[in-house]
This record gives sequence, structure tokens and C-alpha cells, in this order.
Amino acid sequence: MPADIKVRYQAHLDTKKRLTLRGAKYDYYEVHEYDNGIILLEPRELVRPPELSKRTLQTMDESIRNLNAGSVSAPIDLSGF
Repeated sequence: MPADIKVRYQAHLDTKKRLTLRGAKYDYYEVHEYDNGIILLEPRELVRPPELSKRTLQTMDESIRNLNAGSVSAPIDLSGF
């Protein structure tokens, strides 16, 4: 077994098409399936995003009020991008 492989075993799908990982260290994985049959699992840790500050929420509310009132700037030309 090559030095970079830590664990190697055979796995199969159960009747509900699920695959069980032995000794999984994470609860969530991002799955990448390639055309050549390779499946890559990358561990993901779900974290709560930081909350928006009171000031940011006030600014967003004010921006929506201005938009609804029609108090907006002229359109921006993004064709250069």
C-alpha cells in the first residue's frame, strides 16, 4: 500500500443506495464524482456564520426603503467586465 493511503477497505451500497464510511472523522463531506469513476470526499465542518451587526442591518433597511422610494443612482455600466 502506498505511503499516502492511511486506510483501505472494500465498501458497498446498502438497499437504500447508501455507503457507510468506517471511522469517519467528520459528519459532512462534499462529494466530487469524476467521469473516470473516481469519487473524492472532502471533509466539511458546518459552522454558524457570523451575525450581521445592528448597524449593517440598519443600513440594509435604509437601502431597501430608498430603493422602494425610487431614490437610487443611475445604472452602472458593467459591460467592461
